[in-house]
Amino acid sequence: MVKPSSELLIFVKSDCIMEETRAKIIGIARHRLTTDGDGVTTLVAFHGCPLRCRYCLNPQSLGDAGRFSDYTPEELYDETRIDELYFIATRGGITFGGGEPCLRPQFIRRFRELCGTEWQLNLETSLNVPTAHVEALLPTTDTLIVDIKDMNPDIYRNYTGQENSRVLDNLRLIAAQHRQSDCLIRLPLIPDFNTEADRTASRTRLEALGFTRFDLFTYQIRKY
Repeated sequence: MVKPSSELLIFVKSDCIMEETRAKIIGIARHRLTTDGDGVTTLVAFHGCPLRCRYCLNPQSLGDAGRFSDYTPEELYDETRIDELYFIATRGGITFGGGEPCLRPQFIRRFRELCGTEWQLNLETSLNVPTAHVEALLPTTDTLIVDIKDMNPDIYRNYTGQENSRVLDNLRLIAAQHRQSDCLIRLPLIPDFNTEADRTASRTRLEALGFTRFDLFTYQIRKY
């Protein structure tokens, strides 16, 4: 029989979600102004991502997790609450990114319980996760910053190494819950993978689902 210990990890099971209440975090960046949401924000980046993008912006989220610190929601709250006055005064808060934050719904829901409703909680996400995860997170999330890549399944697969069927399912879920206005959709022009015509076609499909806020930009690729 295993002796109970305060060091044992706790697992929570809900709607087919089972995860550790501890998470590997690759970085915490304070005092970001209107970069990852409104007001002053702190960016918290999780380790782990389902995608293998050809031009990954955070490759450390895919590497050896052993060199990064474990946090509980309580420990993360204790570290980030130092900026609470900034968050409340500017309607800012925490932006969870990564990696893929939607792999950690129970962690984020517990963090919301700790910080309350005065902090904004934002997610930078690909939405390429089980629908149950997004459904669990929507009630606790103020803004979703969604990195779509491209709506064309072939382009998406070539760039990320994954299918985009989960992305489409989660976009429909968000639309069904009338949360389109809470989403900022990032539509990049990706050199060697999509064209301006492809991006326009993606935007048209997203507008048909009721999404209206878009961030259009071009990946800057440094070739050595």
